[in-house]
Amino acid sequence: MAKVKTIYSCTECGASAAKWQGQCPGCAVWNTLVETIAEPVTNSNSRFAALGGTSKLQTLSEIEAREEDRLPTGIAEFDRALGGGLVAGGVVLIGGDPGIGKSTLLLQALAELSAGNQVLYVSGEESGQQIAMRARRLSLDTKNLKLLAEINLEKILATLQSERPQVAVIDSIQTLWSDQLSSAPGSVAQVRECAAQLTRLAKQTGITVILVGHVTKEGALAGPRVLEHIVDTVLYFEGDTHSSFRLIRAVKNRYGAVNEIGVFAMTDKGLKGVNNPSALFLSQHGQDVPGSCVLVTQEGTRPLLVEIQALVDQSHGNPRRLTVGLEAQRLAMLLAVLHRHAGVVCFDQDVFVNAVGGVKIAEPAADLAVLLAIVSSLKNKALPSKLIVFGEVGLAGEIRPAPRGQERLKEAAKLGFTRALIPEANKPKHPIDGIEVIAIRRVEEAVERLRELD
Repeated sequence: MAKVKTIYSCTECGASAAKWQGQCPGCAVWNTLVETIAEPVTNSNSRFAALGGTSKLQTLSEIEAREEDRLPTGIAEFDRALGGGLVAGGVVLIGGDPGIGKSTLLLQALAELSAGNQVLYVSGEESGQQIAMRARRLSLDTKNLKLLAEINLEKILATLQSERPQVAVIDSIQTLWSDQLSSAPGSVAQVRECAAQLTRLAKQTGITVILVGHVTKEGALAGPRVLEHIVDTVLYFEGDTHSSFRLIRAVKNRYGAVNEIGVFAMTDKGLKGVNNPSALFLSQHGQDVPGSCVLVTQEGTRPLLVEIQALVDQSHGNPRRLTVGLEAQRLAMLLAVLHRHAGVVCFDQDVFVNAVGGVKIAEPAADLAVLLAIVSSLKNKALPSKLIVFGEVGLAGEIRPAPRGQERLKEAAKLGFTRALIPEANKPKHPIDGIEVIAIRRVEEAVERLRELD
């Protein structure tokens, strides 16, 4: 019996090598080559047919530009992350940790859509009985929801072409396998081939395809990186499995804005949208406590109020710097700015900073809130409970403006906050009802203001 030939494929770019190397020869990324079975070369190119058939050469101005019609899923927070709803012919990839609620959310969405649309749920991980039990537990109306328990790609494609549903869910892409390849399901070649075939079919027929993807222990989507490139929308399901709250974050969207988030609460009847997510990220203190500062952050088009907590304590060795939900490297820079321009010394202190609620904040507009929380903890003086803060801090000690400052202030005023400490450039031209704006230009000015606030 002939020996099976193996090659090493890169999970990032798909390049292959005859033997293992520490660095990919294609994209130069380290430790991305995995062993796979070498696929035989065939002369059949039918599966690589053009996406929409042969098209003539034309100038861009001749093509009629029109807005894509949206199909609402019936779940408002899911539609927000998608950019307004599903698009015909669009391919959506959603990933998340095991047990986070991906299958539950999609089953709820298909149940809502099945009331007026033809939908299909393709399961490669669970039997039909398991899915029926979940639907019964969630009290979903599934009389018009069609189910196919299958992992063979060719059979799935044939069913999609014959049934022509408007929306199809593939749960999950890592379980599918094609007759054209000899490697096992979940391999780089199988995932890439199955995703390409489903994308081709979606573009040809106008079927909206939602792919469920596994994630690695680092939290990235498993499989080749090309999987994220060929789809139209990539969503990440975030949240602690020990908590009842979940976030859906869009990191790529050809039909809408990125960094939009949808907030859900896991209940015994499935995932329910949260209308006021700011309440999740604000701790309820009985009294004002040192080290707490409320930040207005911007997630896509939605302003969110998040409590930033800091704990500064005497170090008994090498001072530690730890952040949860914020950039760890930025904390050291902010402490240096605080020392250089405001004279606040923390080199002999342990500094711990946390964003309440498990939310992850990447925007620099959180800088000022982090600094004021640190000063509040170090001086053991609480900030006023109805104060909100935002602003980026520069290395020269200046406070830079944050985008969409007016929207942030209006959201804070709507939730009952009465004072705002913000950059001078974000000061509104006209007063906002219910909130007093304190505009500052430098870090030392912000620290001085803390002494005046009561």
